[in-house]
Amino acid sequence: MNRGRIVVLFHENEVNPIRYVIHHLAGFWREDGHRVDYVMGTKRFVPADAVIVHVDLSIVPQSYLDFAARYPIVINGRVTDIRKSRVSDQLVRLGDGWAGPVIVKSDLNYGGLPERQLNVSPLKRRLSRLGRLVRRVTGRSGAERSPVLDYGLFESIDEVPDEVFDEPRLVVERFLPEIEDGAYHMRIVQFLGDRYRCTRLRSEHRIIKADRSSSTEDAEPHPEVFGWRERFGLDYGKLDYVVHEGTPVLLDINKTTGATSQYRDDSLLAANRRYLAYGLYDYLA
Repeated sequence: MNRGRIVVLFHENEVNPIRYVIHHLAGFWREDGHRVDYVMGTKRFVPADAVIVHVDLSIVPQSYLDFAARYPIVINGRVTDIRKSRVSDQLVRLGDGWAGPVIVKSDLNYGGLPERQLNVSPLKRRLSRLGRLVRRVTGRSGAERSPVLDYGLFESIDEVPDEVFDEPRLVVERFLPEIEDGAYHMRIVQFLGDRYRCTRLRSEHRIIKADRSSSTEDAEPHPEVFGWRERFGLDYGKLDYVVHEGTPVLLDINKTTGATSQYRDDSLLAANRRYLAYGLYDYLA
């Protein structure tokens, strides 16, 4: 295998790259003899064979995309906007006739927390107000620690306060769960190149997160998953989805996956990451 040089392009305000899965993958690439450089922002160009755009914002600024285009190989240069209003096919609006349960979410990925952590102006102050709004309209409290949990489930659109529909930073989606044996399920597919892993989570909670799941199992991804990848230009990252009454429903796109060990033992987690890391070599080849 030819040894290459890889750049991982982060936002200029990123201070903790080790919190991402990409940091662990980079460790495997270095073990294989490749050079991996972390570049923060667009002021310094580091020559390399490939760049991975890893800007943890829902909308990637054009300056980062232009900077990445200077490299021979660009990974995730096409996935530029992962807001729910852009990627969801389940949006509900007043008067569209949907009579089932709905879920209220932030339009931004992960409740807008990345924008707050990266201190992106003028969003930071607005997102602080947004968190309070979501908690007020959903009846939740004490969720300051994790804005991603500021979801609200309503049995019908009639129960959703009018101010939600007046707030462009919130979206309302049809709630279409995957239920089996009285429990709720969600599927997570992680990608890099032609490598992928799919995990199915089980939970007693209607809103499922990895740290709230009771068990996990490996699963084959639904064929529609690969269509979503192509549609949104996702070379690296993950997709969350459910299969509701036989139909796959995309819930979320993440191009800067955070590292976790909460639902895998360490040896299996390392093996899965090593397997995923090899997906980079499809591009270098």
